[in-house]
Amino acid sequence: MREGKPSKTALKVATIIVALGAKPDADQILNPGLLEATEDLLLASGVLGEKALRWTKTQRMVSIYEAFDWMLPGQFQAIGERKVFCEHQVRDAISAGATQILVLGAGFDTMGWRLAPEFPHVSFFEIDHPATARPKAKGIAAMGQRDNLFLIPSDLGNRKLIDTLAANNSWRSDAQSIIVAEGLLMYLPGDAVVDLFSQCAAVSGAKSRIIFTYIPASTDGRLDVGKWTGLVLWLQKITGEPWLWSMQPKNLTSFLAELGWKNDPVLEGGAGRHGAELYTVATKEI
Repeated sequence: MREGKPSKTALKVATIIVALGAKPDADQILNPGLLEATEDLLLASGVLGEKALRWTKTQRMVSIYEAFDWMLPGQFQAIGERKVFCEHQVRDAISAGATQILVLGAGFDTMGWRLAPEFPHVSFFEIDHPATARPKAKGIAAMGQRDNLFLIPSDLGNRKLIDTLAANNSWRSDAQSIIVAEGLLMYLPGDAVVDLFSQCAAVSGAKSRIIFTYIPASTDGRLDVGKWTGLVLWLQKITGEPWLWSMQPKNLTSFLAELGWKNDPVLEGGAGRHGAELYTVATKEI
């Protein structure tokens, strides 16, 4: 991440959502209201101007994103599919009794802002690095603050999740919760991923779920996104937000079990690879 600047990845994901909205079949790719809320947030937060937003919505920009799919096949549309997957799982967990939603590395995601009025009995929390969280908070304030949406600026690289949530009087560690780590884990070193899953178990109550996406590893344990893996990793590195962690799918169940979570393929609903990632849901072991 650039010092004092919002995450490039967070901004890229949001602009991809806007570009996907320019596709003829956008209503079949994106959740209702996602496109409009994302556009409003980008403008209100000041991270994107009106001219840049108009350019992002052109068919030319769609063509540019689609052209890069040669490197990561399906990745452009997979960003929209990822949003659909996470929101579906959040809604399912709320119907199963969850009363807290926590989005880690939320970026310019609008799920909490959109769902908070629909589920007034549920508390929505977002944590992200202050450089990204602050302009987002400005945008949310302009769009209309939700009483049950809490934006928490915190650098989890320097402060533990447990301590960050303990400082917020609204978070309850005994409540049935949903924790979302969308497009996040690949940016963390292995020991940080282990620590994060352990902390998530510690701050959530029985029957809680964690929704996450990850990049699979090859048989030699190295991150694998296809034939252009080396180029992709180099590009991520030079942008200052390198991919660091991956996992062989066959090892995921045992990995989660050691950290207090049970891999739940029945809830997964995202079987198969979407672009570079796999989607997973795990439930907290009691």
